[in-house]
Amino acid sequence: QVQLVESGGGLVQPGGSLMLSCSASGYISGANAMGWYRQAPGKQRELVATITSRYRSNYADSVKGRFTISRDNAKNTVYLQMNSLKPEDTAVYYCNYHVIATIIEASEKDYWGKGTLVTVSS
Repeated sequence: QVQLVESGGGLVQPGGSLMLSCSASGYISGANAMGWYRQAPGKQRELVATITSRYRSNYADSVKGRFTISRDNAKNTVYLQMNSLKPEDTAVYYCNYHVIATIIEASEKDYWGKGTLVTVSS
């Protein structure tokens, strides 16, 4: 019921910056979290950062101090500002939409974007 479209991936040099964005469409629940996960070759998908509809954020230890997640509830869009990028940040970044359980939404659900490739290399 929710469709996610990511943009902003690309090639950047080590130490550089990049910003990702993800817009959600379809049925949008009042209580939700949006965020970013990434998957590098040969590795499992891992959490990067999430932010709730009340702007509470959570970051993986590996990106704290370098990445900043934000969202625009009016646009149903989440952003990920990535600074001081390292080669190990290279991965496909997936946007995630998580429905938080409420009286109306009894079960928590996850929706995923198709992913956008971020390559950090000189």
